[in-house]
Amino acid sequence: MRAVRIDEFGGPEVLVPVEVPDPVVGPGQVLVRVAAAGVNRADALIRSGNYHRAGKPPLIPGVEGAGTVAALGEGVTGFTVGQRVVALDGVNSPGFYAELAVVPATQVTALPDGIDLTHAAALPVAWLSAWYCLRHLARVTKEDTVLVKAAASGVGSAAVQIAAETGARVIALAGSPEKAAWAGEFGAHAILDTSAHPDDAEVDEVLRLTEGRGADVVLDTVGGRAFGRSLREIGHGGRVIALANVALEPSTVDTRDFYPKNASILGFQLTNLQIHGGYDPRPDLRELAERVAAGTYRVPIETVVPLAEARAAHERLERRDNRGKIVIAVPGD
Repeated sequence: MRAVRIDEFGGPEVLVPVEVPDPVVGPGQVLVRVAAAGVNRADALIRSGNYHRAGKPPLIPGVEGAGTVAALGEGVTGFTVGQRVVALDGVNSPGFYAELAVVPATQVTALPDGIDLTHAAALPVAWLSAWYCLRHLARVTKEDTVLVKAAASGVGSAAVQIAAETGARVIALAGSPEKAAWAGEFGAHAILDTSAHPDDAEVDEVLRLTEGRGADVVLDTVGGRAFGRSLREIGHGGRVIALANVALEPSTVDTRDFYPKNASILGFQLTNLQIHGGYDPRPDLRELAERVAAGTYRVPIETVVPLAEARAAHERLERRDNRGKIVIAVPGD
């Protein structure tokens, strides 16, 4: 089969198209014929050797994808060959940057009618992360004000919609006026261009937009110095959720910024939640897919890149000027 493989850690240039043997489905597994694979920050971190759980090359990246069932392993029920599915898998498993991927059946979700495979491939990481953080961790309600950082990213644009659907007031932060305006199209009640309000000015503007109270929930997808600002932007009894550090820098925390407010700091990492927390993603993925199919949510796909050009997809991702998801299209026979 055709695949894209990492033989050594490095920049996007290490993503090399190769021919490799077809994977063999085992007990409890599903063989998926991949149609589309989502491109994520985790993929770039794995490729560069900066992901905390990444093994050693050679690796086929891609932690999420959608396609059709090609074969079922022993003991697998509830699926049929040819059925449309969405799936996610572990960091060091042969990933979805390939024509075929073997996935544990517990990581595969059947898709409803009304959602295509390209949009479905964008759900397991960004949308599932935003959904879990806002619905399960923060338990957002219509009484809350929710601050979404990097709101033009895959996670951010999902979070704006999920929070807005609950009836919460949403403030979307993004790093340019164009990105901020774009994020506002998904239901944000206020937008903030952080390039015009850097560092302390960002905190001041958030407090102004919340009439000095601060936000009830801050979804911090940036990390680094941004996390310190998140603690200053949260209000009394609020919840700050940290789910990434794309800044790849330490976060300096002043405990005086959150303990007097009785605020909570919540961490989230999807893979570890499944490994150590026993989280079954399938019910939430199914609900997300149904809401997309019904038109409740809109999954913005900015760029679709052929499998052989995965390098271009990573270059686009690392320029950080994309709005919404980048997806790799895997050609059929």
